[in-house]
Amino acid sequence: QVQLVESGGGLVQPGGSLRLSCKASRITFSRYTMAWYRQAPGNQRELVASIADGGRTNYANSVKGRFTISRDNAENAVYLQMNSLKPEDTAVYYCNAVGPWAASNYWGQGAQVTVSS
Repeated sequence: QVQLVESGGGLVQPGGSLRLSCKASRITFSRYTMAWYRQAPGNQRELVASIADGGRTNYANSVKGRFTISRDNAENAVYLQMNSLKPEDTAVYYCNAVGPWAASNYWGQGAQVTVSS
């Protein structure tokens, strides 16, 4: 059974930093596009950042210049470094893995990030 396990969420003050980690198991990790999504209460889930198997990255306009996505294929892990955090970044952050095969789309359980003074 495929598992994506997020860690690193928590409470941080505005302007602070957090690093989210997502560890994958039972997938051919290097073949997957990995992404981070977030969902705030009352909002739809939105893409925050993605990194393709070849390393190309994509960011939501709202986080460009503040967040950095990276991956370590040897560790089957993807990371999201979040700097200059704002209250509007408060949400549950989800790790997502999409592979090149039919139905190869997996989600983690989510990690709460709260930005508040």
